[in-house]
Amino acid sequence: MARRKDSYIDDRWDREDDLWEEDPGYRRGRAPKRRSGFGTFLLTLLLVVAVGVFAFSGYKLIGYYLAYKAGSDEYSELNKDFVEEEKTSEKTPETSGPATLTDVTQLENPDTLPKVLENALRETATENEETKSLPTLVNPVDFTQLQAINPEVIGWIRVGAINVSYPVAQAKDNDFYLHRTFRKVDNFAGCIFENCDNSPYFTDQNTVIYGHNMKNGTMFGQLRKFTEQETIDKNPYFWMFTPNFIYQYRIFSCSVVGATGDPYMVRFSQEDYQKFINDSIARSEINCGNVSVTTSDRVMTLSTCTGDSSTRRILQGVLEQVYIAK
Repeated sequence: MARRKDSYIDDRWDREDDLWEEDPGYRRGRAPKRRSGFGTFLLTLLLVVAVGVFAFSGYKLIGYYLAYKAGSDEYSELNKDFVEEEKTSEKTPETSGPATLTDVTQLENPDTLPKVLENALRETATENEETKSLPTLVNPVDFTQLQAINPEVIGWIRVGAINVSYPVAQAKDNDFYLHRTFRKVDNFAGCIFENCDNSPYFTDQNTVIYGHNMKNGTMFGQLRKFTEQETIDKNPYFWMFTPNFIYQYRIFSCSVVGATGDPYMVRFSQEDYQKFINDSIARSEINCGNVSVTTSDRVMTLSTCTGDSSTRRILQGVLEQVYIAK
């Protein structure tokens, strides 16, 4: 009998040992809980995916930061090395004599450009003073060095109110500089560039200049500040510097427009150009003052994206004065 009792006890202990090993909850007086194999696999998979997404997001953020920094560093170096900003005032300089270039289209033709320069630089003696056909300004930009880096440079734009200061290039199409810097390095910051259909001499009725709306405020990312009245009140001008001439533009409109349409046309009939001017002034989000813009004037449109693929933000200025760069 004792042997049967011992055998019964041993068998019971063996069963309890099995339960103990299968589920520690058995020791705490709870019924064993079993998880299905598929549920465990799914949770593990979700965890792996979450970790992967987090790691990829971190990688992308680091990539964006490095790209932003590379683009910013390049343009900071170009400003530092090739632009002497203190030499040129952002305000309208005082001039005397016949200062306005009446036929700006002469600057577009390589055959007439040398003659224009010759006439502009010729000094005519008068009784007490000397007069020039155009006023002169010291050119703060070293275009000789810039052209050695990139022969496609056509100018340098400065918008003083928002500290925009960049070289401007022009390619055979409008895609090349979308994601290439001035040094032609692949970078989504791109380069400020002129519409490929525009004249490199800024003589079209509407010259379009493109730049990205970078999240760190570089390139044309600061154009949105012109929705604030204090920005234009601080400085209503922007400038385009070239090797031979300096163009001064008076801002007359800032607005959001469709991604296509009249703001991106470069040449108009007389009637359509008047409509273009009227529409530009009417839709301005800020008060630009009493700025005269006629069909005989030349307009420059600075354009950037808004975050909405169907719209763009533009800043428009009318050519107010041309200076000889010296």
